[in-house]
Amino acid sequence: MTAKDQPAKAATSDGQLIRELAELLNDTGLTEIEIEKSGLKIRVAKKISIAAQAPVMYAPPAANVATHSVSSASSETKSLAATPSDAAKHPGAVKSPMVGTAYRSPEPGAPLFCEVGSKVSQGDTLLIIEAMKTMNQIPAPRAGTVKAILFENAQPVEYGEPLIIIE
Repeated sequence: MTAKDQPAKAATSDGQLIRELAELLNDTGLTEIEIEKSGLKIRVAKKISIAAQAPVMYAPPAANVATHSVSSASSETKSLAATPSDAAKHPGAVKSPMVGTAYRSPEPGAPLFCEVGSKVSQGDTLLIIEAMKTMNQIPAPRAGTVKAILFENAQPVEYGEPLIIIE
């Protein structure tokens, strides 16, 4: 083989490696993979669009439910079910610091860390995010009252996703 054939062969083998990595992404359900081999670093990622269902938010029961009409109750529900981008802009939003699975209690059957209406102090554990088999406690960044919980227990969460609103 001549020196001219080396770059062509390297490009072919690199292309084959990229195809194999892309196939591995599809087979495993991963969204990104990176490999470094002989000084060559290759990262393959696929963009996934997920149509997420709006999280169900629970409000504390009203003191006098009988005075609310059906139309005002539905408008309250609409205001609570704000889009995730609206919640992310809220000054009291606690955002996920990592990708993982969010849990509202330390273990199944245990009391929840917090509920809507709970008073929390700075540093109180609000939830746990499991990432790479490690349980990471997420503390309250400030004292206040939990106004909304924007995730379901054991739900996968993304980095920067708003999880709880504290006012």
